[in-house]
Amino acid sequence: MAKNFIVETSARHIHVSKEDLAVLFGPDATLTNKKDLSQPGQFACEEKVEVIGPKGKLRMSILGPERAETQIEVSATDARTLGVNPPVRESGDIEGTPGCKVVGPAGEIELTKGIIIAKRHIHMTPADAAEFGVQDKQIVWVKVNTPERKVVFGDTVVRVSDKFALAMHIDTDEANAARCAGEVFGEIVTID
Repeated sequence: MAKNFIVETSARHIHVSKEDLAVLFGPDATLTNKKDLSQPGQFACEEKVEVIGPKGKLRMSILGPERAETQIEVSATDARTLGVNPPVRESGDIEGTPGCKVVGPAGEIELTKGIIIAKRHIHMTPADAAEFGVQDKQIVWVKVNTPERKVVFGDTVVRVSDKFALAMHIDTDEANAARCAGEVFGEIVTID
């Protein structure tokens, strides 16, 4: 019997550093937890910003907690709206990526880097990885079991940490391609 895991859609969002949060929302600003996310300690915030690229702008939610560096995660469709061409990268790998302007209620910042299309990935604990027979940074293929449009996603990176909860993350373009709605599950079909 196949082992399944939840597949979650990660919409466009921004992670901010403490320094950038102070510029955007004021020197005493803190992030306000609106909703806990599936990954322990991660949350959607009440705070939102405008992200402005060469061709357009998008309103984005901030995800907390604060990060060491500000990072923006978009889909390929979002990138076209903004007028940027970011690479597909794992979270945190922002060297050599495009930047943009970010505007908050108290100020604005001009990022020289930070926009990525997040590489699809599966969060796993070490126990999950052992159960699935995979290792950190390994690449797998995942069949997403939607009723109308089953899709197999290749080039999916496994990320292992005792701080994670088992879940796969795909962006909105990928979710739309597979017609993901409601609770959707995936299974590993090939390990590279």
